[in-house]
Amino acid sequence: MINKNLFSIVCGILVWILGVSFYLLSFYVPILENPELQSNVVLVLGIVPSACIGTYLFYTKSYIKPHTLGLTFVIVATLLDIIITVPVFIIPNGGSYFEFFGDPMFYTIVVEFYFIVFYFGTHLTNKKNKA
Repeated sequence: MINKNLFSIVCGILVWILGVSFYLLSFYVPILENPELQSNVVLVLGIVPSACIGTYLFYTKSYIKPHTLGLTFVIVATLLDIIITVPVFIIPNGGSYFEFFGDPMFYTIVVEFYFIVFYFGTHLTNKKNKA
């Protein structure tokens, strides 16, 4: 059996992949005039099912406290943004680390991400305890 901490990191990587996929795919379907705003809106909406899938997958096989899982997912996603997202997708398009991490929308999405994992994880663990 895989260690629960390693498994939480793997689930966090899966959620990050889904989130980046939503973000990047939004550029191929121009709906709004501002593509950055559109990608952020799509990411805000896309992070909900992505975080729920990762949380559900984790709690089907293992257990840690929901707040710990939320923090793990946020830390994993932030590290992957530092290592992959910014150098591969942001900088080549004229952006920078400062622009990416200085954007208030980044922190809004981080808070949303944490609370989705926390509340859905709490729901799943309470449901499991009642059964």
